[in-house]
Amino acid sequence: MPFFSAKVPQDFPEQQRLDKFIASLPNGMNRSKLKSGVTEILVNGKKVKLSQKVKAGDQIDIQWEDNIPDNIDPENIPLEILYEDDNVTVVNKAQGMVTHPACGNWTGTLVNALLYHWGRQSVEQLKEGSASEILERRRPGIVHRLDKETSGIIITAKNRDSEEFLQKQFKDKSLQKEYICICCGRPPARDGDIRTQIIRDPKNRHRFKAVTDTEEGKFARTLYHCIACYGNYSLIRVRLKTGRTHQIRVHMKHLGCPILGDSIYNKPDSKFPNATLMLHSVQLKIKLPGEGDYKIFRTPTPSRFIEIEKKLKKMFPKVIL
Repeated sequence: MPFFSAKVPQDFPEQQRLDKFIASLPNGMNRSKLKSGVTEILVNGKKVKLSQKVKAGDQIDIQWEDNIPDNIDPENIPLEILYEDDNVTVVNKAQGMVTHPACGNWTGTLVNALLYHWGRQSVEQLKEGSASEILERRRPGIVHRLDKETSGIIITAKNRDSEEFLQKQFKDKSLQKEYICICCGRPPARDGDIRTQIIRDPKNRHRFKAVTDTEEGKFARTLYHCIACYGNYSLIRVRLKTGRTHQIRVHMKHLGCPILGDSIYNKPDSKFPNATLMLHSVQLKIKLPGEGDYKIFRTPTPSRFIEIEKKLKKMFPKVIL
């Protein structure tokens, strides 16, 4: 995915809209291309809109994509449906499935599968307009995401009213999301509360990092409970209090317990060199449209977890911190 960086000169005499400033640069992008292809804009590490005013010394980082298709098409891809009614579909997303179309993954996504499952037509993609409208067209029904290699529960909305109802709960954090992960290393305590800022890693634009004692980036909070340890491996349950990109993966690395099979934040493991990302969304507690009480959705433990746990139990004694 293309990435553009620029720094506003220290002698820049005024404040100017970000899109106008970028368009004025010799190697910049015109405003039309910015609107149609931009996926993320950061100013000094914080996510902003194209209308943001920039000033002298600001660091601008923009990620965008080219070759956007004309339509997002329905595809007959099998889904494991956990629950469905007139307003929502709850899916146990398979590892390896991308949540919604984006650069490099325009087909084979959960959105493509849902369009087919719901009997919908192709969704025409906008090439011009506001960034929010363009992105909304790529994500029909999507109110939250899971990383491609993260498996587990994801709830989707069948209509606009349901989408807004669910989005509000994610925004005001009135729901509960729980995950399980197998990590390399042991946490410092059985239970913990991780609170940091999360910023994009300046050394690797595909990664994020947890930082403290700064206002940079976005605040992130993760609660964890260590279920058991086997040698230098830990089975950990995680509850998210915020929902940042790669939050669990970043916070587990920050804790000194990177997730087994994480190709971005961990190195290949000598005992489990073929392990894929051992992170699974195991439970979601949320209110459904038209209902007053919370509903809890759970998934069984994935087979890849069971297989590794069996091997760990044979190699090491179980330890409770």
